[in-house]
Amino acid sequence: MFQIRKRTDRGFADHGWLRTFHTFSFADYQDPRHVQFRSLRVMNEDWIAAGQGFGTHPHRNMEIVTYVLEGALEHRDSMGNGEVLTPGEFQRMTAGSGITHSEFNPSNTDPVHLYQIWLYPNKRELEPSYEQKRFAPEEQRNRWRLVASENGADRSLLIHQDAAIYLATLDSFSSVSREIAPGRHGWLQVLRGQVRVSGIELEAGDGVAISDESSITVEQVDAIGGPGVETASQSEVMFFDLV
Repeated sequence: MFQIRKRTDRGFADHGWLRTFHTFSFADYQDPRHVQFRSLRVMNEDWIAAGQGFGTHPHRNMEIVTYVLEGALEHRDSMGNGEVLTPGEFQRMTAGSGITHSEFNPSNTDPVHLYQIWLYPNKRELEPSYEQKRFAPEEQRNRWRLVASENGADRSLLIHQDAAIYLATLDSFSSVSREIAPGRHGWLQVLRGQVRVSGIELEAGDGVAISDESSITVEQVDAIGGPGVETASQSEVMFFDLV
């Protein structure tokens, strides 16, 4: 079963310094039909203007994963971490028993485009912690790259939940498949480009919840050209394997 969440149906807010789309209920956007999917609670796509950002604010009992697509994001937190994320980098924070942090666009000219993702942890009041990692582009080119998991397998970020997050970049006319174990569920988020999943065409910003399926195949969809015709088209997708 596939339940599509089109990008145009998401919640949206324009604060001037921040343009943000909410796949699930968040802040002033509340939709009882779209509160969460399994342990996946927040899927926000943000554009933060140059020189702007989120001031210091608290979090508690949440696993927070941030992925930068374009630009740079400067992070500071109450654990003493101060880092800058650039395109292709992931950040994981376990808010646990409580943290404060800020996120800021250090550029004087360019916006930063990112996804912020929250998952419920499998335990409350964990000790807060932080990780930041970059994965080589070739590791996800036309194949899945594990970027976060419950046990930190294959150099992935460690998240405190029975969940795994995969990333794949698809070239023209390429595809990747993934098995889904019995009793598990999936969420596919299209980060860039256009793809097809079991005959369903999706574009950047679209998501799809997947249940009662044994596998999926994600195919790159080119807007122009055809077999034997070179194009610059490329897509990027993120897949969540959830209990």
